[in-house]
Amino acid sequence: MAAARRIVVKIGSSSLTTAAGGLDADRVDALVDVLAKVLDGDGKDGDGKGGDGRGGANGKEIVLVSSGAIAAGLAPLGLDRRPRDLARQQAAASVGQGLLVARYTASFARYGRRVGQVLLTTDDTSRRAHYRNATRTLDQLLAMGALPIVNENDTVATDEIRFGDNDRLAALVAHLVRADLLVLLSDVDGLYDGDPRTPGTSRIDEVRGPEDLDGVSIGSAGRSGVGTGGMVTKVEAARIATAAGVPVVLTSASRAGDALLGRHTGTFFHRTGRRSANRLLWLAHASAPRGALTLDDGAVRAVVERRTSLLPAGIAAVEGEFTAGDPVELRDTQGRPVARGLVNFDAKEIPQLIGRSTRDLARELGPAYEREVVHRDDLVLLD
Repeated sequence: MAAARRIVVKIGSSSLTTAAGGLDADRVDALVDVLAKVLDGDGKDGDGKGGDGRGGANGKEIVLVSSGAIAAGLAPLGLDRRPRDLARQQAAASVGQGLLVARYTASFARYGRRVGQVLLTTDDTSRRAHYRNATRTLDQLLAMGALPIVNENDTVATDEIRFGDNDRLAALVAHLVRADLLVLLSDVDGLYDGDPRTPGTSRIDEVRGPEDLDGVSIGSAGRSGVGTGGMVTKVEAARIATAAGVPVVLTSASRAGDALLGRHTGTFFHRTGRRSANRLLWLAHASAPRGALTLDDGAVRAVVERRTSLLPAGIAAVEGEFTAGDPVELRDTQGRPVARGLVNFDAKEIPQLIGRSTRDLARELGPAYEREVVHRDDLVLLD
């Protein structure tokens, strides 16, 4: 933890806002104080000099994944609670996102540090070209000394709001920027083996694998009423990040400094997998399938066991409405999902391709049809 150079920090709405739904300037400033001092070196006071403009004075870099846009927009719009309907959520995000970034900009300016806003949707990170663009943008911001502040693009997104929190986004961003550590900040100081308000429960200090959580009751909702995440989403985010080779610390916002400086705090999730340099983690965990392709038994074996591309000859059925480039689910004949991939044809084109060889299709329909329905580079197997 102490040796981590590039760190992704995620903070939730409940740690940034008042009970009424507006931004709490003191809470934002408290977080920024911690982040800036970590970048400047432990124990330094903010004097407006902020290192050399390229990362921290100690070589550390921070990417902040911040919730709070919808919550920040509630009070200005006269809303007393988070709305249920999508249109008003998007309106609140539109108002709140500007307030959120403005508050961060002013707070980091006290330390002579710049911030850059990065709003992401699943398309930005599951499609090959968009993924490369997102990676380049984040890397360039860090190289130029700006601290990226990442959020889901709640103003225009639909599935992202319905999924509802940034814990999973933070895990995927940690993979995207090749982070050394992910710190999840909550209103609870770690993962407990039950409701932390119940006498007799205790904090779990380390998680080395899924077996360490057998029999653990994990709460599914937060208590603040302004966020949408709970401990379930944080544990799932930790699972995604650690499987991609990124260790995770889960602790409270008040203990952010301890976590970032490598002191013992919260719950530490050990790496369970290797670091990967591709975008397939996003395809598996961030994309929402727009449709499904049913594969015959031979195609299932080819895709799952031999890791081949999906050809038209192996398709038995198609469902859904999608266009070329959309994510689709690949299922076996029993309807079980076996993989997910980016499809190369529109849904309306596929019925005429089913069960046919690419050579026959090219001869009848033209050379554009002599290709895979899902290329193996755009395909990820599901557990």
